[in-house]
Amino acid sequence: MATLDTNSAGASFTHPLYTPDNTSAGGYATQRIGSLTAANYVSLYDLIERPDNRDLLVKTYGAQGITGFLQMVGAVKANGSASEVQYWEEERLHRKQTISSITGGNTSKRVVLACASGKLIVRNNDVVLTKAGKRALVVANDGANAYTLVPLADANLDTFTTSDELTIVGNLYAEGSEQPTAWMQSGIVRRANKYNIIKDIYKVSGSQATNIGWVNVGGQNMWYIKSEADTRQRFMDKREMMMILGDDIALAAAINGSDTVDHNDIDGGEGYFAAIEDRGIVASDLISSLSDMDDLIKVLDKEGGASEYAMYVNRAQDLRIDDILAQGVGASVTTGAAAFGSFNNSPETAISLGFRSFNRGGYSFHKHDWKLLNDPTLLADSKFAGVCVPMAKVADPKTGEKSPSLEMNYKAVNGYSREMEHWMTGSVLGATNSTEDAVSFHYRSECNLVTRAANQHVLIKSA
Repeated sequence: MATLDTNSAGASFTHPLYTPDNTSAGGYATQRIGSLTAANYVSLYDLIERPDNRDLLVKTYGAQGITGFLQMVGAVKANGSASEVQYWEEERLHRKQTISSITGGNTSKRVVLACASGKLIVRNNDVVLTKAGKRALVVANDGANAYTLVPLADANLDTFTTSDELTIVGNLYAEGSEQPTAWMQSGIVRRANKYNIIKDIYKVSGSQATNIGWVNVGGQNMWYIKSEADTRQRFMDKREMMMILGDDIALAAAINGSDTVDHNDIDGGEGYFAAIEDRGIVASDLISSLSDMDDLIKVLDKEGGASEYAMYVNRAQDLRIDDILAQGVGASVTTGAAAFGSFNNSPETAISLGFRSFNRGGYSFHKHDWKLLNDPTLLADSKFAGVCVPMAKVADPKTGEKSPSLEMNYKAVNGYSREMEHWMTGSVLGATNSTEDAVSFHYRSECNLVTRAANQHVLIKSA
């Protein structure tokens, strides 16, 4: 019970819980509460009673981490041992001849055309198909950029425009003629991707590391554990987002010329979206109808698309696809005929992983919502609406080996890996490499993503 007095300032109490004050009666600080009422007693007990605390930490926004997409779509991990990853892709077996200029009669029976220097593909005696479907014979070329066409039938040729393309369908030779003297060399494309170096840190003082809080974090009540775990998750999310959203540094001079020394000599690897934007299929708006789906399938046919695709989409695109499926069962959009090769031929496995699968035009699509594109603190307000990832391996034209279309690479050699480096500096919580009364948790990774056959991948954007 509090000790009361009746001095001129009104009723007061003293209690051993209060900070010692040698100038106060009894050696303890005096807190005056005015008149002795029930409300004053409640105020007193608010100070000395233990709250009725519920230590469960509620995940208000669900599981907020976004890592896992690359593993879900079959991207494999591999080690890297150089400053960049080099890989090879073949060119198309058949190529078209472009038209850069017209130097003869545009609609006559003999037309002289030209292409950019070094881009001549047609040879004498080649038969080409024009945009209007007319067939013509190449009767001359200068070996550099000019070539002459004569129609096979008795008709004038097309009205050509620059950027038109001619399809080479074959050739014709006279009886007893010599073999061709010019030949076509197979093309191969070298691609390379540099690494992203990603870092982060979390720090806690020794005093804070020994404080017990109100919230249960993994069976303990030290809040620094929660903060350290969140820092690690943010680091892993950023590492994955850099493999998805990173881009080559084209303005290296501007970046490296900035005031901060940490900006010097920065390299950046091409991310997944950038690879598709550079050499893949980009839908400029949401897929909203059967017609849109059919247009996509026609492009996949041209690019040699895989038979199965994983569609990772935002909520808007997800709902549009659901509308298409609801309206299109009678129009050869089927949800029961999809192939499930990527899920060990098990529809149940696909469903358990959150996929809804359907078939259209001989292609199977496995649709899944993508948390990254729905998170309002990440890409929910961006133009990115989804991707279609081929669920197949592609063949390396140089080695013949088949590789996954997506490959995550981490620098590593002789047992030392930079996939996920984690270490502590300080003098508390087991760290003994500094005299600072604190501990710092460090995170570092050096990684990139290789996107093979990007022409078979689809990036969906909203208008």
